[in-house]
Amino acid sequence: MIKRYLITDPSFYTSDSAKFVEKLLSIKAKHTPDYICLRDKQTADYKTLAQAVVKAGIQDQHTKLYLHTDFELAHELRCDGVHLPSHALDKIEMAKAFDLEVIVSTHTFSEIEEAQKRGADAITFSPIFATPNKGEPLGLEKLKEINDRIHIKCFALGGIINTDQVNACEDVGVYGFASIRFFLD
Repeated sequence: MIKRYLITDPSFYTSDSAKFVEKLLSIKAKHTPDYICLRDKQTADYKTLAQAVVKAGIQDQHTKLYLHTDFELAHELRCDGVHLPSHALDKIEMAKAFDLEVIVSTHTFSEIEEAQKRGADAITFSPIFATPNKGEPLGLEKLKEINDRIHIKCFALGGIINTDQVNACEDVGVYGFASIRFFLD
């Protein structure tokens, strides 16, 4: 069964800790994601938001919690891992030194090769489908080509908003899919 990776975004969730946690708990109960990444590039107080999510018990035996970029905070809060952007491939070893799992955003085969070489546990490959402000979609054929060539867990990402798209990604054979909008009500 394909793994489900929920990535948060403040434009859909809010940066208010209490409201964010309430919405995330509701979405988690409905969609049962295997992984959640707390991604908020807008808040001035990411640490408080992350602490609220950890305190609420979002992370449990069924759901791994990843912080976006801040591997030191992920370690401090005992999160499962960190999700790094493609421009931070040089941070993989530092995050691994904190005994964190690492997922890296990738868009090219060379980025994936570098992520594998540096010890990442998984990658997201995107955009698969049309996504606002993310350029031309790479498509399912490219996803299959990449997935068949790599030796790392691959999450399809980008424009995945419905079950048909999830099933199409599963048919390609990827480990999982990641999405912001799929999990929204």
